[in-house]
Amino acid sequence: MRVLVAEDDSVTAELLANALGEFGYEVTVAEDGCEAFQRIRSGHYRLVVSDWEMPGMSGLELCRKIRRRQSSGYVYVILITSHGGVANVVEGLDAGADDFLTKPFNPQELRVRLRVGQRLLSLESRDLTIFAMAKLAESRDTETGAHLERIREYSRLLAEELSQRREYRDWVDGDYAQLLYLTSPLHDIGKVGIPDRVLLKPGRLTPEEFEIMKQHTVFGGNTLEAAARAHPEARFLTMAMDIALTHHERFDGTGYPRGLCGREIPLCGRIVALADVYDALTSRRVYKPAYSHEKTRSIILEGRGSHFDPDMVDAFLACEDQFVKIQRQFADEGPGGAVPTPLLDIPAGATEGCSIGS
Repeated sequence: MRVLVAEDDSVTAELLANALGEFGYEVTVAEDGCEAFQRIRSGHYRLVVSDWEMPGMSGLELCRKIRRRQSSGYVYVILITSHGGVANVVEGLDAGADDFLTKPFNPQELRVRLRVGQRLLSLESRDLTIFAMAKLAESRDTETGAHLERIREYSRLLAEELSQRREYRDWVDGDYAQLLYLTSPLHDIGKVGIPDRVLLKPGRLTPEEFEIMKQHTVFGGNTLEAAARAHPEARFLTMAMDIALTHHERFDGTGYPRGLCGREIPLCGRIVALADVYDALTSRRVYKPAYSHEKTRSIILEGRGSHFDPDMVDAFLACEDQFVKIQRQFADEGPGGAVPTPLLDIPAGATEGCSIGS
C-alpha cells in the first residue's frame, strides 16, 4: 500500500521512508504541504504521514484542504508533531487529522497506527457497493449487456481529457476522474421504480409511457439524495445523485427532468450525458442496428451546443479513438450487441423519427 510522507526536514523524511519501506509500504516523499496536496489530488494516496509544521502549507492546512475537497475515497492522515497538550490535539482533530505521533517517533508505534488506518480504509467498501447497486438496477433489464462497464470507461476518459484543459485542470484531476468512474454506473438506478410494462416494453414507448420512463431520473436522484443526507461523510453520493438526476438534461435547456441549461447542469451530468448517448447509438436496439462510430460521431457533432456541452464534444473528439477501443473491448455478445429498452432521448433526426437513450 502506498504512503505519502510530507516532511520538509530531510533527515526525518529519510527516517520515515526507511521505516515504512521496511514495513513493506511503497513510500513517496513530498517536501512540503503544497507538493503533498498535489500528489493527493492524483487519487493514488490514501495514507498520509505529515509533519505539523512545514513552510508554505502546514500539516494542519493540508488536513483542512484534504477534508474540503470532493474525493473518490477517504484519506487517512497521521500528523507528526512536537506539540503536546489537549489544546493541540483538539486543533489537529478539528483540522481533519486522524491520528498523531510525537517527535522523535517510534517506528513500531508508526507501524501500529498505520495498521489502524488500513483497517478503517478497508471498511470503506464503497466501490463494490456502488457497482452492486448499479447491477441491481440493471438486472431488471436482462439485455443491457456491458453497458455499465462502457459508461464508466467513457466517462473517465472524458474527465481525464478535460483535466488537461486550462479551464478545468484546477478542479478536474485524476481523483475526480476516478470518482466519476465509480459513480457513473448509478446513472440509471432510478429504473427500479419504473413499472415492468414500461421498462420492459420491447419497442418504442408512447408519449405517455415516455413520461413515466422519464421519472427514473427523479427516482434515482431522490434515492441518492436521501442516502447522502443519512451519510454526509460519503461524499461520492453527492456526485452519484447529480449524475442520476441530470444525465438526461440538455445543454440548451430542453432536457429533463428540470430543464436545466448550460453550466446549470453539473459537470458530471454533462459528461455522462455524452457517454450515455454514445453507448446508446453504438448498441443495437429493437428498431435500429448498432450505429458505426462514424455515424455516431456525426450525430454527436450535430448535438454540439444543443444536446451536449461544446466542451464535452471537443473532449470526445480529442479521444474518440479510445472510445472505439473501449466499445470493442466491452462489446456485447451476438450480432449487433444488446437490445436495451429505449428512452427516446437522442438528438432530433438521429433515428429517423425514433430517438433513444439509456
